Amino acid sequence: MSSVAVLTPESFAEHRSGVPEDEAYIPTYLEAFPPLPENKGAPGDKSGEPAGAWGSKIRPIKASVITQVFNVPLEERRYKDNSQFGDGGEEAKVCLDIMQRTGAHIELSLAKDQGLSIMVTGKLDSVMKARKEIVSRLQTQASATVAVPKEHHRFVIGKNGEKLQELELKTATKIAIPRPDDPSLNIRITGTKEGIEKARHEILLISAEQVRGVEVKKSQHKYIVGPKGNSLHEIMETTGVSVEMPPLDSCSETIILRGEPDKLGPALTQVYAKVIGGGGGTIYSVCAKSVMVVEVTAPAWLHRFIIGKKGQNIGRITQQLPKVHIEFTDGEERISLEGPTEEVEQAQVQIQDIIRDLLVRMDYTDVNIDQRFHRHLIGKNGANINRIKEQYKVSVWIPQEPDRSGLVRIEGDPKGVQLARRELMEMAQRMENERTKDLIVEQKFHRAIIGQKGEKIKEVRDKFPEVMINFPDPAQKSDIVQLRGPKNEVEKCAKFLAKLIADLMENSFSLSIPIFKQFHKNIIGKGGANIKKIREETTTKIDLPTENSNSEMIVITGRKNHCEAARDRILAIQRELANIKESDVTIPAKLHNSLIGSKGCLVRAVMEDCGGVHIHFPSEGSGSDRVTVRGPAGEVERAKRQLLQLAEEKQVNNFTAELQAKPEYHKFLIGKGGVNVRGVRDRTGARIIFPSPDEPEQELITIIGREEAVRLAQKELETLVKNLDDVVEDSMVVETRHHRYFVCRRGQVLRELAEEYGGVAVSFPRTGTHSDRITLKGAKDCVEAAKRRIQEIIEDLEAQVSVEVAVPQRYHRAVMGPKGVRIQQITRDYEVQVKFPERDDNNTAGQEPPQENGDASPEAEFVLRKCDVITISGRTEKCELAKIALLALVPVTEDVEVSFELHRYIIGQKGSGIRKMMEEYEVNIWVPQPEQQSDVIKVTGQVANVERAKSGLLERVKELQAEQEDRALRSFKVSISVDPKFHPKIIGRKGAVISQIRKDHDVNVQFPDKGDELQDVIVISGYERNTEEARSAIEQLVSTLQEMVSHDVHLDPRTHARIIGARGKAVRKTMEEFKVDIRFPQPGSEDPGRVTVTGLPESVDNAVDHLLNLEEEYMLSVTETETMAAYMKPPSRYGGGGVGGGDISGGAAKGFVVRDAPWNDKAPDMSNAEDFPTFGAGLAPKQTSAWGPKKF
Repeated sequence: MSSVAVLTPESFAEHRSGVPEDEAYIPTYLEAFPPLPENKGAPGDKSGEPAGAWGSKIRPIKASVITQVFNVPLEERRYKDNSQFGDGGEEAKVCLDIMQRTGAHIELSLAKDQGLSIMVTGKLDSVMKARKEIVSRLQTQASATVAVPKEHHRFVIGKNGEKLQELELKTATKIAIPRPDDPSLNIRITGTKEGIEKARHEILLISAEQVRGVEVKKSQHKYIVGPKGNSLHEIMETTGVSVEMPPLDSCSETIILRGEPDKLGPALTQVYAKVIGGGGGTIYSVCAKSVMVVEVTAPAWLHRFIIGKKGQNIGRITQQLPKVHIEFTDGEERISLEGPTEEVEQAQVQIQDIIRDLLVRMDYTDVNIDQRFHRHLIGKNGANINRIKEQYKVSVWIPQEPDRSGLVRIEGDPKGVQLARRELMEMAQRMENERTKDLIVEQKFHRAIIGQKGEKIKEVRDKFPEVMINFPDPAQKSDIVQLRGPKNEVEKCAKFLAKLIADLMENSFSLSIPIFKQFHKNIIGKGGANIKKIREETTTKIDLPTENSNSEMIVITGRKNHCEAARDRILAIQRELANIKESDVTIPAKLHNSLIGSKGCLVRAVMEDCGGVHIHFPSEGSGSDRVTVRGPAGEVERAKRQLLQLAEEKQVNNFTAELQAKPEYHKFLIGKGGVNVRGVRDRTGARIIFPSPDEPEQELITIIGREEAVRLAQKELETLVKNLDDVVEDSMVVETRHHRYFVCRRGQVLRELAEEYGGVAVSFPRTGTHSDRITLKGAKDCVEAAKRRIQEIIEDLEAQVSVEVAVPQRYHRAVMGPKGVRIQQITRDYEVQVKFPERDDNNTAGQEPPQENGDASPEAEFVLRKCDVITISGRTEKCELAKIALLALVPVTEDVEVSFELHRYIIGQKGSGIRKMMEEYEVNIWVPQPEQQSDVIKVTGQVANVERAKSGLLERVKELQAEQEDRALRSFKVSISVDPKFHPKIIGRKGAVISQIRKDHDVNVQFPDKGDELQDVIVISGYERNTEEARSAIEQLVSTLQEMVSHDVHLDPRTHARIIGARGKAVRKTMEEFKVDIRFPQPGSEDPGRVTVTGLPESVDNAVDHLLNLEEEYMLSVTETETMAAYMKPPSRYGGGGVGGGDISGGAAKGFVVRDAPWNDKAPDMSNAEDFPTFGAGLAPKQTSAWGPKKF
């Protein structure tokens, strides 16, 4: 049988509020909080047994690394200058050298008493060697001797000298033992006082081990000696130990035994037996110990904390107790102390105090983390692990890769250790869930993806912060980019990078176009304006060759269509600048490779022969027959004819021959202006191609054409080359007054002769020999041609005249041009020499002050001086032409009338305007000082430049006048009176409305400030028509605002948030739909339910109805939510909860009450002996571990 119980809100409230208080049952403490059952544990279960402090899972790591700390007192320091202590000091340098030689780690610190505290860490041998060297090099040395019986010396040396080496390392001393043939008993010890004492003590111990002394009564000695010394011989034979008896007349009762340490025991037994057998006696053994060795137990992980930072802790002990030697061994839980008994005991107490303190304050734990995650735990340059160390004040030890261990140890404050452990585990778990993905990205795109200074890759990393992006080292030439992080993030990042790479590949299309070198500067433009504009408008990268490069190729990179657009624009600039023609010629594609020639030699020869035209063949495999020729109109037609002729020759008879000739002969074979090679070509009909300077085969000359023509040209050239190979020596007479012309300028004329005439060598007599005969050596034809050329030069020198040209010295720099380029051009064009006078810095009469930035007047009366005369030397007719060219370079000054009011606009901000014009037109512009009130601006420069500057200046004046007129028209103002209450509506949200009016009508609208008298006046400025239109727009807006009404509607505050929506989205949508403004009350308002709606009457009514409908809808949801909350809400502490609510003001409820609770008991009386009995002498409680139960 089943039953159903119906729970009503009333019964639910009664159930939650409980039964009436007078009927409520109050449970006892044990009923409310029953004790947990005791866990007896399963048989054999040892879980209840107390665990060790650290557990037994971690096995101690055995290692051979030890740490030694010792002191060097101030008086024994070799370098006592503390100002040099540190990285730059001698002591630090010595330690660095010792570390490099021994492999030990050394730390130095300066004690308060100015002594040195030295801590040496490393393998045992390294530490011993390092300590020995430190003592010998940093501590002053002393020496002492110790007398040891000669027969004991071998025991000090040991087998193969091992004992002596060990002793020297242990005591850091040098021990010198006399040779076997030396009767001396003294062993010399050199080192520090402490070391000498230790070594002396050790040597005496070794000697003492070889001697065992026993006290035997004098009356018993006869039994040990035996009849005729038989007993002594017997002991010697059986044990190898000699027994020395005191003389009979001596009162000494000591018998000495000498021999191997392991034999002394048996020998002593026999001596004792002899004494007993002879009538009994007593043997007294004398033993004195001056050195004590103690071991202190301490966990191995605490050793470095016991030592302290740079050995501070242990250094304090060794300073107080300098004779105590303290030794730590890695992996072992013991510390060895050796020294005088009293000092060792004091050191032992101090170290045990340190250990107890550390065990209270310190903790450690081990975390097993897969070794492959260790480098990620460490982070880049240790960023992650250093942050954890600093944040939690712990030390983290991560094993090295060769150890192949996953055990990470954390040491430090107990709380910090646990927090650091948790974070490391979380990092490891997170890395377990990570995945790695390799992207194949061509290395040439890596730099583009990373961006300048890593800006682009930073954006990607910011977008995917959980993903690590690793690029390979450029030296590896690898294409693999590695992504690591959460799986989903790695996939998203991979897709993003794939899209980025696709865009890069699309933008990496490259196009090379040949542009004549002289037009590169025009393509760049003034200040890079042209090239910048092309780059921006076509979104391409354009690279031009360097100024000193011979290349004419301009490389364009980007999308294919963008590159082609940039190419067309660059070619258009070239066509505008010169009479450049572009023409196509049809040549079968199968002949293209043969026309281009080996490494382009044939087509290059055609281009050079035809004035440097550019010939472009279609890409291989395209199948196109069209070849494009671009260049000056006449040269293009000539190149087309040569190409067609070559193509015809290739089709009819394509024959090629090669000829070897020294590179220095090539210029002579070509001839001046190509006259020689053209003669051979005209006579034979063959084409002759010489190698370009960048080709590897510089001696190879190629001949192409019909076979008979090629053979004929080859024979003719071979004859010329053979003649050039026949070296002859000849001489000629040249007057000594002309010698200087040939050898000046480091022999420039002689070098030109050698280059032009097949490397002919011309030797002039030495200065002072008064000889007029010169020697020429080289090929016969070259020598003859050089002699003719020298004769021509002499004739020019004989006919040479000098012409003086007067040019004011202030213009000389302008005439020379940058680096003398203008004068060099004149000397080359007219074959003359131009000499400028020495500068006259003292006599400045009539000299113009320097003209810089247009701040000096160019007017000055010219008075001819010696320093103004320029001398031109050469043939008469050429000197005259050079004079005309030189005078054309002399600057002239022109006046330009410009209204004084416009001067400041022409000068520009900080002179930028006038400076720009001077740079653009290469002139100097002088503007009069403001106090002169002059309208005349002077322009100085070359005639052509001055004319251009004048035109530019007048154009600028026209622009400024137009701007003045425009400013006057824009200054028209109109005022409009508007009630201040409408001003916020006219301005709009964040100025949106007024900004739109300003933008639509191009006007400035100024509202009154708070302190102005006329608060209703709005000023509009701009063009007259625009201001009128703006005023009409504002008036229309005001009239609309005046028709608006405001209506208050009361909405339940609980619905306001729903009506407003997330970030005001819902209420903005309502305002836009009904074209009204809705304002909600501020928090803390007196009437929190009042909402104000403003707008046109009809719109306001519609908006109010809409808001009331929303309120009604939202209130249903609010009521339902509150009802459910009442059911689910626990009862209040201050009254019955539930649906009924209860009476909150009825007083506070008693809360949860139990009987017999511990807190209800009366507090014990501390003075009562029953409550607080005295402790008896019971058994001490069993000590548990300092750290409690084992941690997992």
